[in-house]
Amino acid sequence: MTELTVKVPDELAKQIRAAGLLDEATLEKVFRDALRKQAVGELFAALDEIEAAKLPPMSEEDIQAEIDAARAERRVRGTK
Repeated sequence: MTELTVKVPDELAKQIRAAGLLDEATLEKVFRDALRKQAVGELFAALDEIEAAKLPPMSEEDIQAEIDAARAERRVRGTK
């Protein structure tokens, strides 16, 4: 387990303490929530980039061919 030391302004520290947010379980939840929000933001940003690329839709066969090619590439890399 990693121990963190965080410096915040005194007034913010008082508010955090008063809200009962200084226990380990609550801080872990705060950090996990922040990471999840960041991941969602990155996902939406990627979706925006895909939409902006104006790529034609793929058929199920095209998608399966891409999956098969990626799997084959992984197998080749795994044997090296």
